[in-house]
Amino acid sequence: MKYLNIIILFFFSSIIYSQDMNNNALQNILNKKADTISGVSGNWKFTYKETLMLCVTDETNNRMRIISPIAESSVLDKDLLLDSMTANFHSALDVKYAISDGILWSVYIHPLKELSNQQVEDAISQVHFAAKTFGTTFSSTPLIFGGAANKQKPKEKIKENKTQKF
Repeated sequence: MKYLNIIILFFFSSIIYSQDMNNNALQNILNKKADTISGVSGNWKFTYKETLMLCVTDETNNRMRIISPIAESSVLDKDLLLDSMTANFHSALDVKYAISDGILWSVYIHPLKELSNQQVEDAISQVHFAAKTFGTTFSSTPLIFGGAANKQKPKEKIKENKTQKF
């Protein structure tokens, strides 16, 4: 009986704390946070603190992403690309730097339904911050995971790939 009560308590507590984000709720948050916004439900273009952003959702497959274009990938040198990959591990936190269609993006990807209002607001801030700090601190917040921001880290190196390419 004791275990049954624990299971029931766990079940109801998970219902209470579960999220139920959808396009309507997400649009309400975007409307509050964005300087300007346009688009249709599930596909918005907006500016936040003068940073261009896109938010794309897929309710059927429970996915959401907030992205901001940074630069054409063809103009980036190896050092900048390597620094962005290193930042994905240390300082980009919940966002990542990624390349798609020849553009380097600041990207936040998450299951849609499980998002809380606070997570959406934080995601917008982190995508903005990562886009603005690309090339300098490569960070999405003032926090640097695993170390102090002012410590000099040894420079990563790209080793020549001697494996066969297909």
